[in-house]
Amino acid sequence: MANHKSAKKRARQDEKKRLHNRYYKKTARTAIKKLRDLTDKAEAQKFLPKVVSMIDRLAKSNNIHSNKASNLKGKLMRFVNGL
Repeated sequence: MANHKSAKKRARQDEKKRLHNRYYKKTARTAIKKLRDLTDKAEAQKFLPKVVSMIDRLAKSNNIHSNKASNLKGKLMRFVNGL
C-alpha cells in the first residue's frame, strides 16, 4: 500500500475515477442493451443518437478504445436501419 502522502492521495483519486468510469461504462452498456431490445423503428431512431453520444464520450475519455466505439456505433446503426 501507499506510504507517502502524495501516493495515498493518488490512490484515493484513482479509486474515485475508477468508480466514476465504471458508472458511465455500465450506463452505456445498459443503454445499448435497451436499444437492441427495441422493436419499433421510430423509437429506436429516436434513442440511437443518445446511445451514440454515450459511446463517443467513453471513447473520448479513453474508457473504451476508439475502434471499439466505431464498431459498436456501426453495428447499432445497421441494427436500427434493419428494423
